[in-house]
Amino acid sequence: MAGAMTTKDAAPGRQPLSEPELRRAVVRPGGFWRSVAVAAVTGSTNADLLARAAAGAAEGTVLAAEAQTAGRGRMGRTWVSPPAAALMFSVLLRPAAVPPGRRGWVPLLAGLAAAAAVRALTGVDARLKWPNDVLVGDRKLAGILAEQAADAIVVGTGINVSTTRAELPVETATSLALEGAAGTSRPELLVAVLGEIQHRYLAWAGGASPGDPDACGLRAEYRRRSATLGRRVRVEFPGGDTASGTALDVDADGRLVISGADGPLAVSAGDVVHLR
Repeated sequence: MAGAMTTKDAAPGRQPLSEPELRRAVVRPGGFWRSVAVAAVTGSTNADLLARAAAGAAEGTVLAAEAQTAGRGRMGRTWVSPPAAALMFSVLLRPAAVPPGRRGWVPLLAGLAAAAAVRALTGVDARLKWPNDVLVGDRKLAGILAEQAADAIVVGTGINVSTTRAELPVETATSLALEGAAGTSRPELLVAVLGEIQHRYLAWAGGASPGDPDACGLRAEYRRRSATLGRRVRVEFPGGDTASGTALDVDADGRLVISGADGPLAVSAGDVVHLR
């Protein structure tokens, strides 16, 4: 799956993304990843790929950017990063065989893939805050935004790689460099994350029971890597309401189950705050 990256740079974390090298590393005849493109600057890789999806782009299309001027995160937030300091990319998926109610697993799957790639490549113990924030300790290393249009789901990922403390937008964020992995190569990390996504997505969407997170082991893996389960949490809902309780489980639809005042409460959308 992965090929050797040969481009050299004085600062490995800000090594440029070479489109030809990435294509050689991940695009194979008959393989899952169909194309890889790199933009020097764009508004949002998610917005660009959603437009391409509407025009008929194939599943397995990848778009990365060195800089974004209108990057988006969950709950309407912006994603801000200096040029080439983070790994920012989006992938196009079309899980047609998966029942609509199970497609909420896509962003959780992407979070697992990002965390697994980080651990394998750097040794940094990356874990997940529900649904898909990648944490190191209590600091956010990466964010993921999944957006659906018709049968297409575009998943955008942003991982702080060489970002310095002064460059981070909030005090609760971190980067691989700050976690002791200053030599991390963004091209190698992108290849690793794409490999982890492919492995999990094909098992989940293309198995004998498409979309079943138990049959392919996805839910069990998520439970193992969760930094949320077992903790007291507060969930802040989009409309302004909140709920607090202990995070008990992630159900078969990818919802977070917490202990509510009237019994278990399944949360499909909301901002989770880990309480001490």
